[in-house]
Amino acid sequence: MTATMEFGLFIPQGWRFDLTEVAEADQWSVMRDLAQRADRGDHWQSLWVYDHFHTTPVHSEEATHEAWTLMAALAASTDRIRLGQMCTCMAYRNPMYLAKVAATIDHVSAGRLEMGIGGGWYEHEWRAYGYGFPRAGVRLGMLDEGVQIFKQAWETGHATLDGTHYQVDDALCFPLPRQAGGPPLWIAGGGEKVTLKIAAKYARYTNFDGSPEGFTHKSALLADHCREVGTDFDAITRSSNYNVFIGRDEAEVAERRRAYVDRVTPHLGEERVQAQLKGFDGLAGTGTVEQVVEKLTAVRDLGMTYGIFYFPEAAYDTSGIELFENEVIPALR
Repeated sequence: MTATMEFGLFIPQGWRFDLTEVAEADQWSVMRDLAQRADRGDHWQSLWVYDHFHTTPVHSEEATHEAWTLMAALAASTDRIRLGQMCTCMAYRNPMYLAKVAATIDHVSAGRLEMGIGGGWYEHEWRAYGYGFPRAGVRLGMLDEGVQIFKQAWETGHATLDGTHYQVDDALCFPLPRQAGGPPLWIAGGGEKVTLKIAAKYARYTNFDGSPEGFTHKSALLADHCREVGTDFDAITRSSNYNVFIGRDEAEVAERRRAYVDRVTPHLGEERVQAQLKGFDGLAGTGTVEQVVEKLTAVRDLGMTYGIFYFPEAAYDTSGIELFENEVIPALR
């Protein structure tokens, strides 16, 4: 039987210079309206935001709205759709505090929260906020210990850990989350020796490279780790993120690409824009409807059954989202 796909939608929050033409006073209403639009239909299973404080790939004074504040606001503004972060940086908040925040938002949302979590990578942001920037092994050790705290807190309401990085002593988390055992854990990142092993131990979802070659390679490594730690590889949903330039024909695809370049070049400069385009051009989210369906079908058939999609023009123009909803999603279900 051919697998079906589920679909998540990124909400623009400024991190990728995607709210620059919206007045700051209007940005929340734009985000809320896009979320409520997705909530009303049945195309999208989930909404997603990024957990970052400064814009990328260059920091600036352009607005970047905070992820977990948005989680609470979106929980209260929607009724059906699930809500996630791709992905929360473990070290940006004490993990027991974050477990408590997540449990509360799970109640506000009536059990619709997803927990995307990772080790973090944006060095400038870490240092700017006073977190230092420990080596990768330390960041991933913090991720592992933090997830252990989440699981204790959400499953029992109590957490105790005398770890290398975190210490909690009968910290309480009541009420328990609405979802039994807590929000599903998405362990994001494709680190081959550590991150994928953490995912094998704890994750219900993973999120890594969405190219056919990269996805196949990371999936094989995840399967190896699952065998090593004694968990069920087939019980883990594998997801990927995709940037989207879509059109009914090549000319419309080119026009969306050109509009993006014109909008972000004043902020990034030509060299950085060309680097950003490498995350669009030739990949599964970019092309005509037929091309996008063909490329996504190929990676779906490799086991990628949950795609999360970013439309850079979403704050200004929803026609690309509408085309994707009407033509791509039905073809992949």
